[in-house]
Formats: sequence, structure tokens, C-alpha cells
Amino acid sequence: MPFGDWLKRWAMYTPEKTAVVEEATGRRVSYRTLNERADRLAWVLRRQYGIGKGDRVAVLAHNCLETLDLFFATGKLGAILVPLNFRLVPAELRVILADSGARVLFVDDTFAASAPELGAETVQRLGAPYEALLAEAPETPPTPAEVALDDPHLILYTSGTTGRSKGAVLTHGTITWNAINTQVGWDLRHDDVTLTHTPFFHTGGFNVLTTPLLHRGGTVVLMRQFDAARSLDLIELERCTVVFAVPTMFQMMLESPNFAARDLSSVRFFISGGAPCPVSLIEAYAQRGLTFKQGYGLTEAGPNCFTLDARDAVRKAGSVGFPNMHVEVRVLDDDGRDVAPGEVGELVIRGPHVFPGYWNNPEATAQALRDGWLHTGDLVRRDEEGYTFIVDRKKDMIISGGENIYPAEIEQHLHAHPAIAEAAVIGVPHAKWGEVGKAIVALREGTSLDEAEVLAYLSERLARYKLPKSVAFVGALPRNASGKVLKAMLRERDASVSMH
Repeated sequence: MPFGDWLKRWAMYTPEKTAVVEEATGRRVSYRTLNERADRLAWVLRRQYGIGKGDRVAVLAHNCLETLDLFFATGKLGAILVPLNFRLVPAELRVILADSGARVLFVDDTFAASAPELGAETVQRLGAPYEALLAEAPETPPTPAEVALDDPHLILYTSGTTGRSKGAVLTHGTITWNAINTQVGWDLRHDDVTLTHTPFFHTGGFNVLTTPLLHRGGTVVLMRQFDAARSLDLIELERCTVVFAVPTMFQMMLESPNFAARDLSSVRFFISGGAPCPVSLIEAYAQRGLTFKQGYGLTEAGPNCFTLDARDAVRKAGSVGFPNMHVEVRVLDDDGRDVAPGEVGELVIRGPHVFPGYWNNPEATAQALRDGWLHTGDLVRRDEEGYTFIVDRKKDMIISGGENIYPAEIEQHLHAHPAIAEAAVIGVPHAKWGEVGKAIVALREGTSLDEAEVLAYLSERLARYKLPKSVAFVGALPRNASGKVLKAMLRERDASVSMH
């Protein structure tokens, strides 16, 4: 059985049930229609583009129905979908396309003009040309490929700590087991309706609720991109029952003028993830009778690994709760020994939802997967009741508005500037985004730069969301005896200056 072909089953079980509602176009697509679209696209991919098992297909688009067509069509063929981050600049996208070896790139109208810069072998435009291709395809489903649980289905690229993008390979098995873990851990039902407003190039868009709920036979309301007021409108209009967002998005919805006026009574619970959720935010929603579940995960493991039930949202604020059903975890010290309750250690994870490695990157794979365990790089502690708390990140990753930002990537570009002698990037608190990057720069003797010039230089090389929000100039960076920059000292200095 091809494990990517969930639609074929739901097209038999509940053919007229609404699978996807596309907010931008108003299209309401049943499971029967979604399955037919995927079958037609699979035929096009195979006959027109020669796509077969193991071939990569990339897509550069805002959230749209066509990306789900591509997900299920590649699943039927045993091919691999590569959703591209549309926030990246062309130079960054070229690297990812070359690394993935994608045979064809699908682009929406927004990005069609820049497609020739990306070096793709073949480009197919979405919209009317795409619909014409589907219309010309035969109704007869293509012969399904022999697809096993271990076969790759998605490659989600995330910036590496060394600055090199890493493609996390998600298989049919890991995606399916994440769906099962999510359904059991969060009690998803076939009549649930979710709102997907996080982008598909992010695991939060594809795998927090979209794929688990389509595996369950529910309904996905798809937004082209997040808008706080419109999200609230859609929750009321479509009677959404389970809604995921990062804390920054929940805060923006809370501050929206229509928050108080919208009927949100259909929501069974909200799910917060991607960054710690402030207790004040949980309490503000609770005043309207709205409850939160909190989770923890990462692209390489589902991402849905932990769940904190709504009943504990305030009592255990800051905790991510307990591991989901088919998730095994340990908390280890630097010598690989289990730590006692209350002690801090690195979280490691094992289970059928854990990815097999990074695409074309055996070094990063070997670093992440050791002795059958995924080393998350996150430092945690468990209390006497067994609740898990994320304490810090072993690596220097910054989480800004739910997006992962790696300082090493930014520092790499800063070090290339002829006027900069040395540089470091740290995360600093921010009222809206949780935290943002701050660049600490030491200039070469006889040179000059100001904050605006540094940020302008970076903006030509990095996606906007990765840019530091401020720059501080120092004579030299603090280093230890081995020459490593003491980022903890930089954070302490910044906190001290901020207090004064």
C-alpha cells in the first residue's frame, strides 16, 4: 500500500466531506475532488516531467491548494516534495534547489518573475496554466508506486548552525506516526476543523495540524498567509475547533480590534508552540473561556512530541507537559547519563516519528542521530511530577515569532564585511516577537560603520526575518582562553545596559 495515499481511502469513506477550504479563492474541496486532483497531477508529473520514485519536486508559493495537490501527488508516485521558504533571497534559494536536485519547480504568480534567477531545471507556473494541465490529464488514476514507510516524502530546509541550510528528510512513516501521535495526544476528531495560517515551508504549516487532520479525515481552512483579524473572522465563519499558532500570532489576535467581537465558541482548544507561551497570554484567552494546550517539537521529530493539557496551562506554566504516545525521551548530562528530577540535561528523543537524517549531509546527520537517539540540543529539566520544562538551548539559536534564526549564519556575513574585525549575534527580549537578534560588532582600526549601514549590508544577503533588529559597537568581543566568544557575557552586558 502506498502510505502517501491517504486521500484514496478518505475518498472512499467520506467522499463528499470537505477536506480543504481555501480562504483566498473561496474554493471548498471535498475529499473526492482533492483525491482526483492529486491523481491528475501525479499523471502530469510522471508523463510530462518524468517524475518517478525518489525524484524531487520543489514549490515556491504562499499557502495554496496546489501545494497540497503536490504533497499527495508526490506521495502517490513515491517522489519527494521540497517546499521552499519564500522569505529567502534568490541566492539562498539557489543553494537549496541545487542541494535538493529538484527536477521541476512550481511557482505561484508572486514569485514567477524571480524564478529564472533560481537555476531550476524546469519551471511550472501555478494558477491558470496549472489548472489547464490538470484538466488535460486523464481521469484514470496512475499506477501507484510501491511506497514503504521508510521512503522520503518531504524535505524541509532549515538554516544550519554553521550557516549551511540543512534539509530534514521526512518519510512516509515519520509523517504518518506524527499524525498518529498528534491524534492521540491532542484528541483530534474526524469532525475537527483547523485553521492553517503558518507557511508550508515550515513544519508548523504542514505537520502540526494539517497532515494529522487530513490523515484523520477532518477539514483544513487554508490561509494564504497570516492576518490576525482575518484569522479571527475565519475561526467564527468556519467554526474552527482546533487552532495552532505561535505565541506572537496569538498576541496579535488578542490585540486585534475584532478579538472581543468574534464568536470563538466553536474552538475546543488552542495549541501554542514554537516558543514559550506567556502566562499572561493564556490568562487573557481564559477570560473568554478559551483554553490552551502547549506542545514542543522540532522539524526532525514530527514535530509534535510533547503535550501540556489545558488543565495544567497555568499551574504548570512554562512546561511542555509529557511525551506523546509513541515518543520515548531521556534527559542526559554531557557524559550521556540520565539526570535526576530537577536537574538540567539535554533532551534526546527516539521513536518512529524521528527523521532518518539530513539530505546530502552525513556530518550533520551523525551529529543529530547518535546510538538511535535524536539529540535535540535543547536543555530541559523534569520536575517531581514528571512535567518537562525547556530551560535553554544548547546551541545559540534565536526563536523570533516562532521562526528559528541561527546566529552563525548572520555572523558569517558580518565577518565578510571589510570593515568588521569580529562580530557576534545574540538574542534579546522583544515585546512582540519574543526575542530578536542583536549584532555586536567590533570594527577594524581606521574604518567606520553605523547601524543603518550594517543592516543594509545584511539585507542584501539574508531574508528579512533573519535580520538583527539592532547593532551595538564594541572595541573587542570577550573571549575565553581558547578564543571562543563568550556569548553569555554579551547577554549579561546587554541585560545590564537595558536595565539602566
